[in-house]
Amino acid sequence: MSDHPTTAAAAAADNAPAAPQYYERHIFFCLNDRGKGEESCARYGAQDGFDRCKSQVKSAKLSGPGKVRVNKAGCLDRCAGGPIAVVYPEGTWYTYVDKEDIDEIVESHLKNGQIVERLLTPPDVGR
Repeated sequence: MSDHPTTAAAAAADNAPAAPQYYERHIFFCLNDRGKGEESCARYGAQDGFDRCKSQVKSAKLSGPGKVRVNKAGCLDRCAGGPIAVVYPEGTWYTYVDKEDIDEIVESHLKNGQIVERLLTPPDVGR
């Protein structure tokens, strides 16, 4: 291990402001299909949720540098709560069931920075 601090650690030690992020927020949708009848987000309409979110973000003019990026993801290892999406940098995990849930995540969290409490994935839900 090096005796020299990492760049991030050095910046924090100097109380330097954080570098601007390319995107303000990312939302990742698990689109994984485990196959063989196993629980997975793909079995519960994850692609529809992703498509709806991407469309709503674009319509609201929230997409692009400095704004929001909607991404596909492979397995996020929380299949029991599927379908699953996670918003970063907050690390907020959501379970959604329909287009109204997606619309609420876009309006409340992605647009206004307010977590949608009723859609939070319980912290103990995993694979």
